[in-house]
Amino acid sequence: MSEIRMNRIASQIREEISRMIIQGIIKDPRVTSSLSVTEVKVSSDISSAKVFVSSFADSRELDKGVAGLNHAAGFIQSRLAKHLHTRNTPRLQFIDDHSVEYGIKMIKKIEELDI
Repeated sequence: MSEIRMNRIASQIREEISRMIIQGIIKDPRVTSSLSVTEVKVSSDISSAKVFVSSFADSRELDKGVAGLNHAAGFIQSRLAKHLHTRNTPRLQFIDDHSVEYGIKMIKKIEELDI
């Protein structure tokens, strides 16, 4: 599969899942609008996709949100199937991404420096 097509599919998955989170389409109470999809990595045969999720809330809320998204993965895949124009819809795996939390900590440390 060409890399351009894989990137396009990853982008579509990211946009659609983000839209579902923001609009509250996913009814699991653990999935809140503080979650954001940071990256999607699609396998070369488009059979699976790793969806990296971050949050502006604390890490406990992120863990709950990722658990809620993994619980609703089948529902999300069925919604994606309607929007993706592929033969198969990738199997989704949601993974917590602590990069935003790490970035905020680093900014605070830089601000604490007395230059």
